[in-house]
Amino acid sequence: MAEAIPRYALYGEGPIQSWAATPGGFAHIETIAERSALHDWEIGIHRHDHFVQVLLVEGGHASVTLDGETTDLEGPGRVIVPAAAVHGFRFSQGTRGFVLTLSTDFSTRSAAATDPLLTMLAQGGIAQLSDEAASRALWLAREMLSLQQEWQQQDPLFLALAESLIRTIGRDGAAADGPVGDDQRLARFRQLVELHYRQHRDLDFYADAIGLTRRTLSRLTAAQLGCSPMDLIHRRLALEAQRLLRFTNATSTQVAAELGFDDPSYFSRFYLRMTGRRPGEER
Repeated sequence: MAEAIPRYALYGEGPIQSWAATPGGFAHIETIAERSALHDWEIGIHRHDHFVQVLLVEGGHASVTLDGETTDLEGPGRVIVPAAAVHGFRFSQGTRGFVLTLSTDFSTRSAAATDPLLTMLAQGGIAQLSDEAASRALWLAREMLSLQQEWQQQDPLFLALAESLIRTIGRDGAAADGPVGDDQRLARFRQLVELHYRQHRDLDFYADAIGLTRRTLSRLTAAQLGCSPMDLIHRRLALEAQRLLRFTNATSTQVAAELGFDDPSYFSRFYLRMTGRRPGEER
């Protein structure tokens, strides 16, 4: 497909091949200026398929584009970018702060499926920070940067500080609460959807993989998400279609093929039903 959305681990660099073998996964922190100043204080539209990114703005201004929506953020503030979200940043010159990048297996540090850490990493979001939360988060970021520069490798302390930072900015930024009672079965369903949504698997596939009946899976998503299992799958498909239509030069027919739709006309009707817009209106 023409002009795919650029994919990076760190912006402007090739993929990191060894992160999966790194104890605790890949983790990296740098100042905002370190990379953005090289690009005239603008980080173009891109995505990280296997990495979550946290932007911590100490002072200055950031224009944040996250899945097509642009928000202005004055420091102190934070942005949590979930894996695979299409995003970009434009900073005022001299903006201070940090960018933390973590592989998605960082979520295994959560204590349980109901741990708010999972929701913060999966849903992300943009928020201002109180002075107290900003002070704590910035101290943690500076300690992490010092560790990284001293040892040139990740260690348990670095990851513990990263977890503390995310919990601090998540609580203060009033991150959206996840569904009450969210459990491992629902978390597993979300993971399976992320892996297989392009393949248009039927509900039996997901239910069998989790060890549930279709009826139990439907009750689970209705009670905790307020939707059916297929609604969740279709929303994920529509989100990916929107990303491709907005941020690449692919035609509606190309996007349909990319996402496993055999009939471009059916894809157009699906997209209209899910978003209220025709694919051509996203240009």
